[in-house]
Amino acid sequence: MRGWLKGYRNEVLLVRQVFTNKDGSTGKLHLVCSDLTCDYSTISTTYKKRWQVEVFHKSLKSNADLAKSPTRTLRTQSNPVFLAICAAFKLECLSLKSKLSPFALCRKLLIHASRSAYGQLLQLRAAA
Repeated sequence: MRGWLKGYRNEVLLVRQVFTNKDGSTGKLHLVCSDLTCDYSTISTTYKKRWQVEVFHKSLKSNADLAKSPTRTLRTQSNPVFLAICAAFKLECLSLKSKLSPFALCRKLLIHASRSAYGQLLQLRAAA
């Protein structure tokens, strides 16, 4: 449907998507598009593609710890940003192979690393 948003002077298209969550509950997503020539499928496809970019940014911040980088200047940020993007890309490749989400894969890797470190600690205690 066509309409106007408060604070925006041009006419927009408003689309509602109704979906079912994994737990069986339903949700509604309201999408807005300023291109009045688009149809429902074009708008929903565009938002689906955009959402994948948001998931990648979330993976960069959470899984690659980009948000915790102490750097503040452009010169000092270039290496951590590049390495975080490489790490997120490799994690995405691994998640495609393992058919797990990047977040589930990170959890699994962290648990495995913790168990391995604890095993080594027990070995060191026994040797001492």
